[in-house]
Amino acid sequence: MRAIGPFLRDAWALARPYWSSEDRWRARGLLAAVVVLNLSLVGMTVVLTFWQRAFYNALEAKDSAAFMALLFSWHTTADEGFLPSFAVVAFAYILIAVYALYLRQALEIRWRRWLTEVYLTRWLDQRAYYRMALTDPVTDNPDQRIAEDARLFVEDSLALGLGLMRSVVTLFSFVLVLWSLSGPVTLLGVTIPGYMVWVALVYALLGTWLAHLIGRRLIALNFNQQKVEADFRYALVRFRENVEGIALHGGEADEKRGLTQRFRALMENWWGIMSATKRLTLFTVGYQQVASIFPIVVAAPAYFAGRIPLGGLIQTSSAFTQVQDSLSWFVENYARLTAWRATVERLTGFTRAVAAARAAGGGPVAATGDAPGLALQDVTLSLPDGRVLLAGGEAAVAPGESVVVTGASGSGKSTLFRAIAGIWPFGSGRIALPATGRALFLPQRPYIPLGSLKRAVCYPEDEAGFSDDAVAAALEAAELGHLAPRLHESEPWDRRLSGGEQQRLALARALLLKPDWLFLDEATASLDPGGEERLYAKLKAALPGSAIISIAHRPAVAGFHDRGLRLEGGRLIQA
Repeated sequence: MRAIGPFLRDAWALARPYWSSEDRWRARGLLAAVVVLNLSLVGMTVVLTFWQRAFYNALEAKDSAAFMALLFSWHTTADEGFLPSFAVVAFAYILIAVYALYLRQALEIRWRRWLTEVYLTRWLDQRAYYRMALTDPVTDNPDQRIAEDARLFVEDSLALGLGLMRSVVTLFSFVLVLWSLSGPVTLLGVTIPGYMVWVALVYALLGTWLAHLIGRRLIALNFNQQKVEADFRYALVRFRENVEGIALHGGEADEKRGLTQRFRALMENWWGIMSATKRLTLFTVGYQQVASIFPIVVAAPAYFAGRIPLGGLIQTSSAFTQVQDSLSWFVENYARLTAWRATVERLTGFTRAVAAARAAGGGPVAATGDAPGLALQDVTLSLPDGRVLLAGGEAAVAPGESVVVTGASGSGKSTLFRAIAGIWPFGSGRIALPATGRALFLPQRPYIPLGSLKRAVCYPEDEAGFSDDAVAAALEAAELGHLAPRLHESEPWDRRLSGGEQQRLALARALLLKPDWLFLDEATASLDPGGEERLYAKLKAALPGSAIISIAHRPAVAGFHDRGLRLEGGRLIQA
């Protein structure tokens, strides 16, 4: 863990953009309202200490009229002046506390919405998510950082910041009250004015120092707990998404071992948190218990000597408690501070990783050219470990041309498609993309988004732009006509459909969107040979002016293409 200075700079760097964003005026207004309400609560607390003094003095004097007035109406004394009743003060306090919480929560959700949109935009922009998945093994579980860490950062930042502000204001408010109440004391011949203030200061500083010594191990433990929790949750989600493959392999025992191992890491770290929290709680609870009686003990000699009445003793105790609580803010919030620090560390790491992924160069430059066709110019493709798949590749594809790409498994065919799509970050050269026309890439394992079947067919376009009849016709052409009545049903379609049906759905997507450039990466490999030939024939008929570039192993597929390219020995040659 880094020093406190760099950490606070990182926390401010995470928080500052929101307060200067397009939502800044509404956010600042909400924050101002919350601050005013919290300061009002401090003022109400000060009033209550003077009310307590008058109330207990009335009890001591057996003054029933003053007692009832202080409960239900108002009372005026020579010492305190006008005092509202407890009913009025309590009602106002409750109302202010409710709206202080309500407006703070409104600010939290607005800040979290803005922060989530920013992180999603940056993570998705320039395909940073893809580069991070390939090259950044350190930044684990980006989903958790966007969903959970952003929420915790907003909640803890506001809670801790407002709590600290309230403690500071409370401290200055009650120091004046306590100073006027405690008077001087002579110790070893030295007269100390406002001695109760100094006692509270020494007590709180000693408690803060001890709390840090006892609880500092929680910083690293809380950081690691978020990581192991996310790892375990990710493993469970991955299990759920691959239930069929696990069931077919009979891999339940191995999956259970893996899940148990991840949970064991979570549990061991949790035991560490429990142990550290137990020690910290033992100290903080004891500290708070002693603090509840400590001011009475310190002020009791003055009471027994008759220098202060019972009400003055109670007010002194209340003022001491408020001063001591304000000075002990660090002690009482130490566990939350450690969790907040861990959240800031994780969000900072994620922010830097996203920025690095967006700024990283490398890979063939894929850009729109002047010509209507596709051209590869001195393209070199390599793997993250440096192994070269293609060196100096040259090729050209004209609009409307059909080309099949072949080669041994692992030779780099799919990597070539990724480079054409502009997402592969390893290699060099230039890929001149067509000057006009839309491209659609269909991988061997189609991506099927969450939502309705219609959305899955229309993806990545907005389903509202296509009629139900057009989508149903595309499904019928892809031999999925039996699914047409279920267009508006939301199901986990990637698990409801077989591998072959998923590939047919992706082909229905191509038939619906009618791209000018269609790239098929073994997109029919799960179909039977007859079905594969029928669907290729339908693609050729439905997309007569489109260029179709296919990766395929079956010889029958080659018959639907004008010519072939082959990846062999790191070279791209005419087949």
